Formats: sequence, C-alpha cells, structure tokens
Amino acid sequence: MSSPTTAEQLATENIELKNKLAELSAFIDRASLALHWVNRDGIIIWANQAELDLLGYDEKEYIGASIASFHADQGTISTILKKLLNNERIENYPATLKCKNGDIKHVTINSSALMKDDEFLHSMCFTKDVTEAVLAEQRKDKLTAILRDKEERLRLALASTGLGTWDWNAQKEVVNLSERAQQILELPYPVQSKNTVIEIIYPEDRFAIYQQMKGLSENVAEDHFEFTCRIIKPKTFTIGYVKITGLAYFSDPKTSRRIIGTIMDITDQKKSIEKSAELAAIVNSSYDAIIGKTLEGVITSWNDAASSLFGYTSYEMIGQPILKIIPPDRHAEEDYILGKMRLGQSIKHFETVRLTKSGKLIDLSLTISPIKNEHGEIIGVSKIARDITEKKQEEQRKNVFISMASHELKTPLTTVLMSAQMMQLHEDIFGQKSAQMAIKIESQIKKMMLMIADFLSIAQAEEGKLQLHKTSFQLERLIRDCTNNLDSEKHPIEILCNSDLYLFADRAKLDQVISNLVSNAVKYSPSGGKITVGTERYGDKTRIYVRDEGIGIDLKHQKNIFKSFYRVDNLNTSNISGFGIGLYLVAEILRQHGSEIQVESIKGKGSTFYFNL
Repeated sequence: MSSPTTAEQLATENIELKNKLAELSAFIDRASLALHWVNRDGIIIWANQAELDLLGYDEKEYIGASIASFHADQGTISTILKKLLNNERIENYPATLKCKNGDIKHVTINSSALMKDDEFLHSMCFTKDVTEAVLAEQRKDKLTAILRDKEERLRLALASTGLGTWDWNAQKEVVNLSERAQQILELPYPVQSKNTVIEIIYPEDRFAIYQQMKGLSENVAEDHFEFTCRIIKPKTFTIGYVKITGLAYFSDPKTSRRIIGTIMDITDQKKSIEKSAELAAIVNSSYDAIIGKTLEGVITSWNDAASSLFGYTSYEMIGQPILKIIPPDRHAEEDYILGKMRLGQSIKHFETVRLTKSGKLIDLSLTISPIKNEHGEIIGVSKIARDITEKKQEEQRKNVFISMASHELKTPLTTVLMSAQMMQLHEDIFGQKSAQMAIKIESQIKKMMLMIADFLSIAQAEEGKLQLHKTSFQLERLIRDCTNNLDSEKHPIEILCNSDLYLFADRAKLDQVISNLVSNAVKYSPSGGKITVGTERYGDKTRIYVRDEGIGIDLKHQKNIFKSFYRVDNLNTSNISGFGIGLYLVAEILRQHGSEIQVESIKGKGSTFYFNL
C-alpha cells in the first residue's frame, strides 16, 4: 500500500503532466506552421488551425476527408502515402494543394510515420507554404526566357547588319570583342588589351581616337559617341574603314566604369562612295553626253556635256521622258532600244538623229547599256551620245567628191578602153606589139573601172542609197564572167556550179561581190595555188564560196576585215596593193540582200569566204 505522500506526489505530477500536454496541444494547434495527421487509409484525422487557414477550410470540411482530394497532383500524394506506409521519411517534398476558393498552393511536405509494434498508426505532416517563392521562380524563369529570346533576336539582328559588339573595361584596360568584331578587326582572341586595339588604328587617326576614349574615361566627353576611322588589318595588312558607336557608363563623377558599343566594317561603303564620286567626276567632265534613264524611258541623270549638246539643263530634263529629244518620226527607235535593254543587251555605235532645244537636228552615235544592281537585276539604262554631225558632213562631202570624181574619170577611161579594144581588133593596122600592149591596157582599165564602181557603191551605201535591181539569172554564167580575166597557170580557177542554178538577186552587185572575192584570192596567194569558186545546198538556200590556198588571215584580224579601209598589215601583205574597201563593200551588198559574208581561215593554209542566198 502506497504512503499518503507518494499518492499525493503522483496526483500532482499527473495534474502537471496533463497541464503540459494541454499546453503542448494548444501550442501545436495555434502554431504558425501547418500540421496534419493522416491514417493508413489516407483520411485526415487531425489538423491544426494553420493547416485549415492555409487552405481556407473549417474543421468539419477538412478532418475526416481524404487527403488525396486536396492534392492537385494525385501522383504526388500517392507516392507520399506509399513512402509513409513503408516507414520512409519525407523531406521537403514539393506538392500542390487545392484551396477552398480554387487557388493552388505550392507547398513542401516534411512527414514521418508514427508506428506501434511495426503497425502504422498515422502520419505526422508539416506543410510549408512556398507559393510566393515558386511563383517568383516561375516569373524569373519566364523573364529569363524572354531575355534569352531578346538576346537571340538582338544577336540575329546584329548578324544581319554585320555589326560587331565590344565592351571596354576602363579599370582593367581590356576590351571584350564579339565574334563579328574579331572578324572585322582580324584579332584572334575575344579579350584584347586596350593597347592592342589602339595599335591597329591607322596612325593618322590614332590621336583623335585616343583623345576621345581618354575624355570618356575622365568623364569629359559626352556619354554617347560615334566616329569613323581607318584600321590596318593585322592579318592581311590592308587598310579598312570602320564605324564605331558606343555609350559610356560612369561609376563616379570621374571614373568610367564601362564603355560598350558596336563596330561596323564600312570599307565597301567607303570605296563605293569614292568610286561613285570618281565616276560622277568622270561623267561630269566627259566631252560626251551621258544620260541615265529608267526602263520606262524617264531621264534620271543628265551631265554637263548633255546640257551643252542639247541645250537643256539637268533641272529641265531630269524626270522628263527621253522622247523630248527624239524626233517624232524616230520614236519607234526608243521602243527598240528599251526592248534590247530589258533583255540585258547592249547597243554600240547606233547612229541616229536627235532634237535640240532650239529645234535643230543633230547626228549622234549612241552607245547604250543596261544598268544592273548588285543582284544582276536590270534597273535602268545608261546612254552615251557623241555628236557626229561634223563627221557626217565630212562623209557627205567625201561621197560627193567620190561621185563627181568617179563620173569625171569614167568618160576618159571609157575612151581609153575602147581604143585598147580597137587596137586588138585591128592588129593588122597597129601591129602585133601594139595589140599586146592593148590587152594589158584593157586589163588595167577594167581594174580601175571596177575600183571606181566600188567607190561609188561605198558612197551610196554610206548615204543609204545603195539600191538593188533584182532579176533572175544563171549563176554559173555570172561566175565565169567574173573569173575570165583572172584565170592563169599560177592561179588556176576551178568552178563547181550546176548550170541549172538560177538566182533572183541584183546581178551587177553580185558581180562586184564575186569579183572582189576572187580578186582578193589571187592577190593574197602570191605563191600561186588553186582557187575554187563553188556552190552547195544549205537548207533552202544556196551557199556560194571562194576558196584559196594563200597566206590566210590571223584570227585576231578576221572580225575586222569587213570594216571600211581596214587592211591587215604584216610582212606578207606589205607588197599587196589595195584600199581596204572591197570586203566592206561585199558585206554591205550582201546585207542589202539579207545575207552575211563569213570567213574561215588558217594562217599559212588559205581562206574560204562564203555567203548564203
């Protein structure tokens, strides 16, 4: 039996224990940290006021309900319960809880199991509200993603503009360069000393740049700056131009903390500006009129020579149609010219007539070319006009003189020719020696008369008065007439032509063509050799050719031999007479017939001239 003292002590201790338990329960119930218990079936069997306040429920709504019904993520609560039933400790496990008002709370859960005889009684869970921290982190992640996106956009924008970036730390005296900035400056590393960067600046520009940067460092200059300078690229040792812009940030009134900016390689722009200025100077100082226009024929540029030639100022003509200086009867020429330009084709030495401000007509030679942009697209037309009025007048005077001289020479030559022919007919009267001399005289007179006919034809061709009188004639007969007086033992002539072949053309003009070609074949075969004049079918036309075994024509001369008064001058031709008009006349006569003279030749082996009719 216990003593009265012991019983009293136990009663006192029991009361004290109950009081402390009540105090502890009250402390836990009123604690700011949310707490709850869950049994093995996942039912909430107790929760303190902080837990109820966290989610907004009252005790009747919360206690006795399934804990899973308050979790937004069922997978999370399933994992937590499974771990607790296995007597595993839960530490800072993230979860999302549903509030009564529909809000979602982000929490971390720390929990352990209360076990008795290895049996799970209930969990003891601490719930910490981390919603503000999670939302702040989400906002940070979102802002970081936006920042990265903007940085990428900026990087792409800089890359598309060719800009490089740099960042100068004034205290450490180093410059951080972007990849593009390194390429522009031809520097191998992204971080360079200040002196390394300054050393590549062109010596004459270095002092001004140094003063600018010094002013920024000392907070003397404006915080924003821009300048252009030359650099000497250390790899290629070439001079380049760069445009540098920047902004300075200051850590205190006297010391620059950071200077950042961009750099752009403007070498091509500088060269382009210099080239444009050079071209503009050339255009403005040119003696030829140089006119620019659109593909619609609207004038875009007009140099000083154009003003002098046409009488209009650039102010009067820029923006006006080019038809303003084209006579009405020649407007169709502009359609032809613009059509060629749209196809990307140039026109050289186009002779025409244009109209001045005073109404005077002037003869011009035009050289017209399409203007293309950097992508090869045709964006306009450039026209160079040269006044050939005086040249045309000289040609006209020359042609008048040739015509008069030719007519004046024909009469005495005809008389001499008739006399030579009479001497041959009456050998019994004049003697054998005189008759033989008459043969030579007749041959030379005929050559001279052929030359006069050529000069007359050239004058007519240059004045556009070369007229054709077409008839049908036997081609073989014409060839034999042209070659009768040229056949010899040294130059035997072979004729390969069907006697049934007839042509419809100007017989007299084709006589000049074939005579000139055969005569040239004889002249340019000084060592002799066979000459072949023949024909062959070429589609629905007849090809007529003259082939020799003479000295041949160098390839570099072949494109020029059909120009008037052009002669091939070399040791092989120095003793061969001629004015260089025969082949030009051949080309003009055939052009009037809608044909073209062509040549195939190998130097030292002979030539073949041919055309199709």
